[in-house]
Amino acid sequence: MKLISREELKDKLDRNEDIKLVFVLGEWQFLSQHIPGSLNIHRMEEAAERLDPNDEIVVYCANEICPASIYAYHYLVSHGFKNVRRYAGGLEDWASAGYPLVGALVPLDYSRSFSELQYQGI
Repeated sequence: MKLISREELKDKLDRNEDIKLVFVLGEWQFLSQHIPGSLNIHRMEEAAERLDPNDEIVVYCANEICPASIYAYHYLVSHGFKNVRRYAGGLEDWASAGYPLVGALVPLDYSRSFSELQYQGI
C-alpha cells in the first residue's frame, strides 16, 4: 500500500497541486468535518464516474485504524487507478497537527458575535 504523510499532503495542498483528496466515509461524516478541498465519495462505484484513472488520488477517513480508506485504496487500485495513496492518519492526525478542517462540527470561533456567524454552506 502506498502511503502519503501528513506533511507531504499539507505541502501538496498548500501548493494547490492537482490532486483528488477523497474522504471515503459517509455524507453525514463529511458534512460534520473534513479536510478543505476534499471530495466525498463513499461508494466506490461512484469513483469511476467522478475520478479519472490517471488522477493523483489520496484517500482518507477517520484515523489510522479506520478500514474505509484501506478498502477504498484497494478497490481503486484493483479497478485500474494508477496513482492512489492512502493518508492513514486521517482526520485525527490532521486535526492533531492543528491543520484546518471544515464542516458543521468544526468548533466555532466564539470570540465573534452571534450576528457575525454565518452558515458556510457545508
